[in-house]
Amino acid sequence: MIRRERKKGPVWEHFIIVDKSNNSHPPVQCKYCSKKYERAVPERMQAHLNKCQTALNDSKLQSRQQPIIVNFTSDRMGEDQNVNVLLSPFKLQNNSEEINVQIDYSNQLESLNKIHYLGYCYQHGIGIEKNEIRAFQLYEEAAEKGHINSKYYLGKCYQYGIGIEKNEIKAFESYKEAAQNEHITSIYELGECYNYGIGTEINEIESFNSYKKAAEKGHISSIYELGECYNYGIGTEINKIRAFESYKEATQKGHISSIYELGYCYQYGIGTEKDETKAFQLYKEAAGKGHIISKYNLGRFYQHGVGIEKNEIKAFELYKEAAQKGHIESTYELGYCYQHGIGTEINKIKAFKAYEEAAEKGHIISIFELGDCYNYRIGTEKNEIKAFELYNKAAQKGHIESIYQLGECYKHGIGTEINKIKAFESYKEAAERGHISSIYELGECYDFGIGTEANKIKACELYKEVEERFRIGTEANKINACELYKEAEERFRNVRNVILY
Repeated sequence: MIRRERKKGPVWEHFIIVDKSNNSHPPVQCKYCSKKYERAVPERMQAHLNKCQTALNDSKLQSRQQPIIVNFTSDRMGEDQNVNVLLSPFKLQNNSEEINVQIDYSNQLESLNKIHYLGYCYQHGIGIEKNEIRAFQLYEEAAEKGHINSKYYLGKCYQYGIGIEKNEIKAFESYKEAAQNEHITSIYELGECYNYGIGTEINEIESFNSYKKAAEKGHISSIYELGECYNYGIGTEINKIRAFESYKEATQKGHISSIYELGYCYQYGIGTEKDETKAFQLYKEAAGKGHIISKYNLGRFYQHGVGIEKNEIKAFELYKEAAQKGHIESTYELGYCYQHGIGTEINKIKAFKAYEEAAEKGHIISIFELGDCYNYRIGTEKNEIKAFELYNKAAQKGHIESIYQLGECYKHGIGTEINKIKAFESYKEAAERGHISSIYELGECYDFGIGTEANKIKACELYKEVEERFRIGTEANKINACELYKEAEERFRNVRNVILY
């Protein structure tokens, strides 16, 4: 028997589900102050909202007590006359007992709150059939009468096309009007509009000022965005120290992306001293809260023993978790682990499938690796035409190794006709970007006149460059490096003798 998923109540709208598993009581985090609960219990969540100083007013209208029937009977409610709507009880301003109430327009603020909340009920289908058009109309009615929170919701409706045709200009205007009345979330949204050109021209200075204003009022996402502004010079001068401080402040309030960014700062010494152990701890914390990139970074730390003892099995597990969530870089790393037996047994078929999945999403290195799979029969049948096409695709995106392989294809007729001139051009392009094998191949082209006129002096210079690079030393692929060094050294001597004698 399949258990039907229980419908979540309105309190869930104000919390972020940290781990989106099938658990009916997943870990959650308050959207406003980032209070965390390892196990979601609606009663506890609502009790928190009722005392949360930064929560929206309408989140406090809900109660953990049993809902009551509120009868909206005012003539001014139009089509909502005598509609019994299942609502949570309202507390009157005199703190009297919770009672059944009707909209009383003699109390302007109270009536506007109830119009707004009725709109919220229509928007989310709380106690009444969901009707986004009616929700919009009610938000608009309350907003026109000066209800600030409704102006914010009206902005959300216009921005995302909820109950009305999408209109980003009107969304911007609504946020701006609410922001002028010190509505904190609207000040943040105004910063977003200026930052991304939503309903207005991009204005990074105004964006920065909005984030700063909301951050000073304790808005957590704005504190994070302020860090981004300082980090990348958005509307202000780059200031890595202030970026670090902003990320740290938001981290202390539980903001997940800021935990990741703080880890990144410690990893690379941005605005603070480099501390890979702290970076590891922060990535681990953010990964535990479901932050996908942190899981990937944590995998890298375990794979290479950065800030923690090397553990390839944990690295593989983390890549796998992140890949299942759609993280492309982790999908590539998963393929690499399967291909080379890192933290798991070698499985070239799974490696091929992982590269193929990442390549389909545009991951450049995976496109190259998929070309190698077809070229060298890794987890699939050999197909030189597909190999050439993939090398060409990655090369067009600037991938150096693919540019070199493209030269090899043209030189030896792999998946395409032999074309010495194109081979020369490919080697030259990769060599100019420092690719050692291409520098050597370019030397051969000049040495033997492959795709270009023979030029022993240039050949000698290129062989010498390869020799000198390997004399400095490299740890990567020592056997091939040694062979290439010996070949370059021998070529250099032979060509030099031709030049001299």
